[in-house]
Amino acid sequence: MEEVCEGKEFSFPRQEENVLSFWSQIDAFKTQLKRTENLPEYIFYDGPPFATGLPHYGHILAGTIKDIVTRYQSMTGHHVTRRFGWDCHGLPVENEIDRKLDIKRRDQVIQMGIDKYNEECRSIVTRYVTEWEKVITRTGRWIDFSNDYKTMDLTYMESVWWVFAQLFEKNLVYKGFKVMPYSTGCKTPLSNFEAGENYKEVPDPEIYVTFPIIGDQDNAAFVAWTTTPWTLPSNLALCVNAKMVYLKVRSKSNGKVYVVAESRLSALPADKPKANLSGDAKKANPKAKGAKPDSAADSYEVLEKFKGDSLVGKKYEPLFEYFNDFASEAFRVVADDYVTDSSGTGIVHCAPAFGEDDYRVCLQNAIIKKGEGLVVAVDDDGSFTERITHFSGRYVKDADKDIIEAVKAKGRLVKSGSFTHSYPFCWRSDTPLIYRAVPSWFVRVEQLKEQLLTNNEETHWVPSYVKEKRFHNWLENARDWAVSRSRFWGTPLPIWISDDGEEVVVMDSVEKLEKLSGVKVFDLHRHNIDHITIPSSRGKEFGVLRRVEDVFDCWFESGSMPYAYIHYPFENRELFENNFPGDFVAEGLDQTRGWFYTLMVLSTALFGKPAFSNLICNGLVLAEDGKKMSKKLRNYPPPLEVIDEYGADAVRLYLVNSPVVRAEPLRFKKEGVLGVVKDVFLPWYNAYRFLVQNAKRLEIEGSGPFVPTDLATLQSSNVLDQWIHSATQSLVHFVRQEMDGYRLYTVVPYLLKFLDNLTNIYVRFNRKRLKGRTGEDDCHTALSTLYNVLLTSCKVMTPFTPFFTETLYQNLRKVKKGSEESIHYCSFPQEEGMREERIEQSVTRMMTIIDLARNIRERHRLPLKTPLKEIILVHPDAEFLNDITGKLREYVLEELNVRSLVPCNDILKYASLKAEPDFSVLGKRLGKSMGLVAKQVKEMSQQDILRFEKAGEVTIAEHKLELTDIKIVKVFKLPDGLTDKEIDAAGDGDVLVVLDLRADESLYESGVAREIVNRIQKLRKKSGLEPTDFVEVYFESLDKEESVSQQVLNSQEQYIRGSIGSPLLLSTLMPSHAVIISEESFQDVSKLSFKITLARPALKFNEEAIIALYSGDVKFASGLQTYLLSRDTSNLKSEFQAGDGKVTVSCIEKFPAVTLVLGEHLHLTVCDYFLSKRNA
Repeated sequence: MEEVCEGKEFSFPRQEENVLSFWSQIDAFKTQLKRTENLPEYIFYDGPPFATGLPHYGHILAGTIKDIVTRYQSMTGHHVTRRFGWDCHGLPVENEIDRKLDIKRRDQVIQMGIDKYNEECRSIVTRYVTEWEKVITRTGRWIDFSNDYKTMDLTYMESVWWVFAQLFEKNLVYKGFKVMPYSTGCKTPLSNFEAGENYKEVPDPEIYVTFPIIGDQDNAAFVAWTTTPWTLPSNLALCVNAKMVYLKVRSKSNGKVYVVAESRLSALPADKPKANLSGDAKKANPKAKGAKPDSAADSYEVLEKFKGDSLVGKKYEPLFEYFNDFASEAFRVVADDYVTDSSGTGIVHCAPAFGEDDYRVCLQNAIIKKGEGLVVAVDDDGSFTERITHFSGRYVKDADKDIIEAVKAKGRLVKSGSFTHSYPFCWRSDTPLIYRAVPSWFVRVEQLKEQLLTNNEETHWVPSYVKEKRFHNWLENARDWAVSRSRFWGTPLPIWISDDGEEVVVMDSVEKLEKLSGVKVFDLHRHNIDHITIPSSRGKEFGVLRRVEDVFDCWFESGSMPYAYIHYPFENRELFENNFPGDFVAEGLDQTRGWFYTLMVLSTALFGKPAFSNLICNGLVLAEDGKKMSKKLRNYPPPLEVIDEYGADAVRLYLVNSPVVRAEPLRFKKEGVLGVVKDVFLPWYNAYRFLVQNAKRLEIEGSGPFVPTDLATLQSSNVLDQWIHSATQSLVHFVRQEMDGYRLYTVVPYLLKFLDNLTNIYVRFNRKRLKGRTGEDDCHTALSTLYNVLLTSCKVMTPFTPFFTETLYQNLRKVKKGSEESIHYCSFPQEEGMREERIEQSVTRMMTIIDLARNIRERHRLPLKTPLKEIILVHPDAEFLNDITGKLREYVLEELNVRSLVPCNDILKYASLKAEPDFSVLGKRLGKSMGLVAKQVKEMSQQDILRFEKAGEVTIAEHKLELTDIKIVKVFKLPDGLTDKEIDAAGDGDVLVVLDLRADESLYESGVAREIVNRIQKLRKKSGLEPTDFVEVYFESLDKEESVSQQVLNSQEQYIRGSIGSPLLLSTLMPSHAVIISEESFQDVSKLSFKITLARPALKFNEEAIIALYSGDVKFASGLQTYLLSRDTSNLKSEFQAGDGKVTVSCIEKFPAVTLVLGEHLHLTVCDYFLSKRNA
């Protein structure tokens, strides 16, 4: 393996760019597809975005989810075709062209020519394709841009025609009116989904209007409330709630009689006190300054009370005369549950052309008829038609004030005002929407409702509540779908109709159109087919059939994607029919009413099946301030800027490890991405670097290149080797299980915990073994274990972090023969061997013990460098105590700097027990018995509690309670004669940790040794040394009395040597030719002062023995030493090894040849010299 740089010098973004170059060089994505082409298909549908805007974090999030799932499926033995798609039609494109060409009205497009307009649209749809490819590729997503699909392609549009033709054949298509959100700015209806994109707080008028009841003995009038006065000229009915109670009341001030809901009487104007009443109209005004009106209840006399159903059928006088031709069916009261008493008067005025409920209720009550006969008195520009004679040509919103004045002039205005509310605006033109009945072609969705609900049950959604609540409710209330739009740039409806409307032909293919028309078709857009006519099958005298002008709603096109992107049924029949429904889709929460819905509707209508089997629904990515990300506000950092700073893998992991994968909103914070780098990638990289450094060290020290023992044959008696191997198998098991369930949000936290355990437990606790301080064989076992764990975890993480895992793998594979060229060609790991759940649990408990003991130290401000005498573990389970005090004992003692570990299974020796009922669990279950049970639980004795813990259940007041019903609290009990400054404890409800905090002089020397080691390690770091850089460390006492420091060095020699990796040498041993790297003096460290010197390893000469080689000639001896000091030490070492400890020097001119014996004439390092003398 090649050496790697320090973490702070490692650039994640630059390395990712290197990986991109490597993938490009080996054509990785196409190669992976080629290698898997004979494996089972995994069908993924990629929802097409518009290419008229740049990708944002929402796209990156959805793309990351898709990439993770499809990479995982590829690694688990599937062939996964991934083709990018583009939504090319619809309002977003037209709106840009309208702005560019300053088009305000529909007739301007006709004057310009649909051909020129559509070609302008075509020219911009792929404007940002290059930028999209750049961003998507940089995020690490593998998807085919060269073989993409576009909704404007002839093949795609032809399949859309086929889909519609199938629905027409099934009698699921009809023409009618639908009240829809309508943009007067874009002159087109919007889907409900689009209408919800842009709400604003705006003021609107509110008025209360009377509708006199025909034939009422008291001359009473219904009072209705509206915030859209412009709809009043089109009123055809009033609607009440049959179940609500209504009142007939008389005003005490003017004698007028009104009918309103009892609960809405307060909506009527209240009178001023009688004292203020006079003939002066201004003084009688209840809104006059200084007046205090009575309540509505005081202002009106109740004449009659009745249920709403008794009002049904009553006729009233219309407000205007514009619809008098409907008088026989209209101007009567109907009832429906949509009327509530949350606002208004409990009586709703209905204008069926301008309200969805109004239209439905009037249709159900035969005030209007289904079909094409509805009168819509507002034109495409939002202006009144000639029918509304007094306001003809006026824009409806502008006419509100004059309509209110007209109502007032008729004496029909009860009250008027203004209120601010949330109102929908067009998401493109930013003009207020109106609800308007538009002629449209419909798909009978209501007829499919039961099948849709059944098919929804067959799908798997993550998170499930989106399917079970949001989507289920949307399907439950599904309405017939208006699939046509009166626009220009889109897939034209394939309907040809005769002039008399009697003959209708629907095209299901280009071939059929060419055959019936005799015209060669090369493109299906309006300007290329609108002129094509078809001779009537009834004969020439019936003329020709012409295409209807409408185009498809672009949601119909995207809903046809599973068929159209592969040109089904004209091509790929076998591929489609063998793999439908598709396996997986993923988009944002907003698509529950968009793409997910249209996919489900069309697949149900065509095949009686859902379009997909599995779905991941993500939430919205918001700016840091919680607002929608906005280019205008610049309230978010550009995606590529963040990627160039921290890397795409960090962005991917940040997004996927957030609430947004559970369909909840995420406030994007750049600092969060940095946190992922710090908390995940740097520790992970450091664990990998530690492996590489120590493998290289083995190589340098003469063991040859590191070759890891294969996982299948690796045997180790070390408990942490066994633990990390088992934890790795648990990781593989868990990730497979959760990825198969599409639960990405559970996978990432588990992966992060595993990496934390790898770096902070396995590597940290095994540093000595990994550095070779416990013998070469043990070192090789530990390094092999770490290698296999890193390799396996990299493969597990590959779908999530494709760049970083590739980087590590490319180095790791160099020591393993037969490795794949890229990690992305590897199979996802299988579980190998049994998982040791008990070992995993014991290590988890060990870490809990260490954390609890650290908490005690922090409470008492006792640093880890201060050795303590004893730790006591209190737990009833003997097996648990045996694990901790056996195999794991040395790790606990070393990590906590404690001399002895004492197990205790007698809980009552160090704790008193208290039983507390869990009210949150028991409250609902026990009801009135809760008080009695709680009292008896709290009265349980110590022995009662112990028996309960052992049995797992207890019966109290005839109620059986289990371990989850009662909380057992362990309260530390101070041993007799000791204070809480001398002994303290901490627990987690399972284990109790007791620490003896008393100072012990016998521990002084080990404490000083830790301080010395700490200063050496800090000096190494300060000097910029790598952990694998070997230096010789010298100690010089600065105290007058050196005996104390000498005693510490002698007694703690083994600990110091194990910690710094070499003996601590006295400064008197330092040769004059030693190269000093750095040195530092330390004062009053545990009452000692000393100097530490770090030096390069230096040759140690036996001068007397060398002089003897030259028969006492000092000049020759000095020359030989100078020559040896000029040599490279590693080469010199190799020569001694080759010569079995001997080297003959004969190359020095005029010097006699001499043979040097290692250990007799010189040592290669002062450490070697020291150890040889000590051993002797």
